Amino acid sequence: MQGVGYRQACCEQARRMGLGGWVRNRSDGGVEIEAEGPYHRLNELRLWCERGPSQAVVLGVAAAQVTPMGTDWFEVRR
Repeated sequence: MQGVGYRQACCEQARRMGLGGWVRNRSDGGVEIEAEGPYHRLNELRLWCERGPSQAVVLGVAAAQVTPMGTDWFEVRR
């Protein structure tokens, strides 16, 4: 769901966890996240994504493994 600050909140959470990657809105109304870092931190971010910020309505989270790009920053993409 867009319009509840999900991307910014996700970005802040990922930065606090020391993860690299990005978050962006999808044209279908969903949110796409690509993150890299230690497995336990990625799992923590996935659990956070299932809840999201307080006003978010999360219908589901799908996870997939991708090749790490070596990023050490996290950003909101448009």
